[in-house]
Amino acid sequence: MASLPLLCLALLVPSLAAAQQMRSFSANDTAWRPSDSNRTLVSPGGDFAAGFLPASASVPATYRFAVWVVGANSTDRAVIWYAHSLTNSSSAVEAGATSALAVDAAGRLAWTDAGNTTIWPTPALNSSTSTAALLLNNSGSLVYGAAWSSFTEPINTVMAGQAITPGGGNKNTTLQSANGRYALVSSASLQLGGQIYANVSGGSALLSLTADGILQLSGGTPPQLIASDQGTSRRIRRLTLDDDGNLRLYSLIPKTRRWDVVWQLVQELCTIRGTCDSGRICVPVGADSVSCVCPPGYRNATLLGPCSPKKNITGDDKFVRMDFVSFSGGGANTLSDPGQFMTKLPPKNLDECERLCRADAKCVAFGYKFGGDRTCLQYTSLVDGYWSPATEASTYLRVASSDNDTNPFTGMTDMIQTVCPVRLALPVPPKQGKTTIRNVAIITALFAVELLAGVLSFWAFLRKYSQYREMARTLGLEYLPAGGPRRFSHAELKAATKDFSDVVGRGAYGTVYRGELPDRRAVAVKQLHGVGGGEAEFWAEVTIIARMHHLNLVRMWGFCADRDQRMLVYEYVPNGSLDKYLFVSGSGGNSAATGEQEDNNNNSSPSQNQQPLLDLHTRYRIALGVARAIAYLHEECLEWVLHCDIKPENILLEDDFCPKVSDFGLSKLTSKRDKVTMSRIRGTRGYMAPEWVIHREPITAKADVYSFGMVLLEIVSGRRNYGFRQESVGSEDWYFPKWAYEKVYVERRIDDIIDPRIADSYDDAASVATVERMVKTAMWCLQDRAEMRPSMGKVAKMLEGSVEITEPVKPTIFCVQDD
Repeated sequence: MASLPLLCLALLVPSLAAAQQMRSFSANDTAWRPSDSNRTLVSPGGDFAAGFLPASASVPATYRFAVWVVGANSTDRAVIWYAHSLTNSSSAVEAGATSALAVDAAGRLAWTDAGNTTIWPTPALNSSTSTAALLLNNSGSLVYGAAWSSFTEPINTVMAGQAITPGGGNKNTTLQSANGRYALVSSASLQLGGQIYANVSGGSALLSLTADGILQLSGGTPPQLIASDQGTSRRIRRLTLDDDGNLRLYSLIPKTRRWDVVWQLVQELCTIRGTCDSGRICVPVGADSVSCVCPPGYRNATLLGPCSPKKNITGDDKFVRMDFVSFSGGGANTLSDPGQFMTKLPPKNLDECERLCRADAKCVAFGYKFGGDRTCLQYTSLVDGYWSPATEASTYLRVASSDNDTNPFTGMTDMIQTVCPVRLALPVPPKQGKTTIRNVAIITALFAVELLAGVLSFWAFLRKYSQYREMARTLGLEYLPAGGPRRFSHAELKAATKDFSDVVGRGAYGTVYRGELPDRRAVAVKQLHGVGGGEAEFWAEVTIIARMHHLNLVRMWGFCADRDQRMLVYEYVPNGSLDKYLFVSGSGGNSAATGEQEDNNNNSSPSQNQQPLLDLHTRYRIALGVARAIAYLHEECLEWVLHCDIKPENILLEDDFCPKVSDFGLSKLTSKRDKVTMSRIRGTRGYMAPEWVIHREPITAKADVYSFGMVLLEIVSGRRNYGFRQESVGSEDWYFPKWAYEKVYVERRIDDIIDPRIADSYDDAASVATVERMVKTAMWCLQDRAEMRPSMGKVAKMLEGSVEITEPVKPTIFCVQDD
């Protein structure tokens, strides 16, 4: 056993000798040449190394002096600094294999070429003492005595503990990408060619990167940016301006020595300037890559080169509409700075904007924003094109009329085409003979006689039994259409509900009582308040609601319209409403916090005992079922129906926790005045859309989308959004959607928004993907602008995972003040 350590030592000594690792480099050491490929300067902890590296594969036998983080192998190392010109940080100093780095007897450090000319640094570094040495610290800083440190000359990377200040020849430039294209200017904005395409945080400047993963800011809100692995100990972190123009924070995993991206400034990579060549359109591929494609009617000579038109427009032309596509025009991509290739015209309609572009020979496309401002843009060159669902305008590309390229940039506005079109052709009917005409005449006469006899018989019946009209009214024969709901009398419902004694809920539309029909069916009877109109009008509206059949909608069985009494009879759902299973009593989950009691036909629970805890899979099924039900009301019914009051109290649960949405269509039964304006605030505080509350705009289907997004966040977090705001007023995360967005997309701590009661049971990859999909969908639903929200049909597909969900825009702070 004693021979084993000796054997290991014998094997280790030749390896160390071959590597020639140095702790310092001084005048006592021989000149350091690039040809000494195994000679490196290492930090005491062994995480950092410095030495000569090949400059590039295209220029052989040239080297640069650099500092890097030691990776899993020799090829997996991240260069954090290299010797460069002081006038241009992206211009690396390179020399041949015969050059040398040395410290002379006077303490002068210099890198000289074969002609003994100093190439770096200029002027050479002089130390106050002749014993000065070149050292590499555990922070990654290369220092020479007390005169110089690499941390004062950053290139494209800043390490933890390094001050983020402008440096280099351009005193406003803080960092510059290795390819020299992009720059972080004044520690606050990313620029390409002097044009800003991203800001750090509301104009704030970066100050420093802490060892625990926090980016300190100069001011504003928030005062700092937090990495997703913030607080994780023993991590090496670097802030790098990559060659693709994005500023990213990397964290080194100690076990694998691999880098992990824990924060990045630009979420939509296609919005970075210069990502694609001229004429190309940048399209996101997942969350971490992009694809540059040519628009319809254009082609490229090389795989990555610019795109040009396939055909010259010499005669007739046409315009191809590309939805969600925009071009910068060479400026700041804003209407105040349109750029040299884009012109903003006075407000025009679409036809006028198209005519002006066709009249200008230099116009290659025009952009148009469908809104009240009628924005019209004309492009003379296609620069920095990108596709994004947040784009408010469509671009109309000018191509030859004979071009037949397919257009992949279409929105949801075209007619739906059948997958397998079928052509139907009817045979030509033969000429009718005299016999055929005679037979048709006989049949028609017999049918007319029979119809006349039936009409006369029915008229005689009505005249003879007109004295029983009141009985017909009571039985519902006067207004009853075929297949309609049953009409109950007031006496029947009074007996079924035991004289309306068992109250199970109260809300804005009326009071709900539990009852039992003679056939032992349990029902919920909602006694409506403030419903005007005659019996015929009420019966017609109820019939429409009763014909809405969906797995996730509460079924209506009948109604009562005796004189001034208006009641609706629903099926009874035994498990009660979602809020009793979602919110903890006394922690923001009490419905009384919304300013009204439970507005549902079955909000009472079977017992007063503690309700079972809903796991993540059950919550996902509930959210998906509710989304499908609302999509059915918006898009599949014969009449357009809005719910106007989506909240957990109006979502009921069956024995198997299958969700059923209640109180749908009740807005149709309000007074005529409300039907005309549709602007009176209706619903529950905390779930109403901003355009309805603040601007008093007419309600659209997007108001229900906003309410569903708030309910979806509550399903994930188990917190009441209104109670959450009450608890957090005065802090920076008082608005529930903003707090959730910060946790997921800024801090990268999605664990914090999960209901803590189920946080330990979703650690598998499928559960994490489900939570991320639900949160992304909620963020798109909670956009403050109605046109930014998807339709409920698309929301259901987003939850199903059948469509790709892009990174959402941060929701704007919105609240409703207490009266």
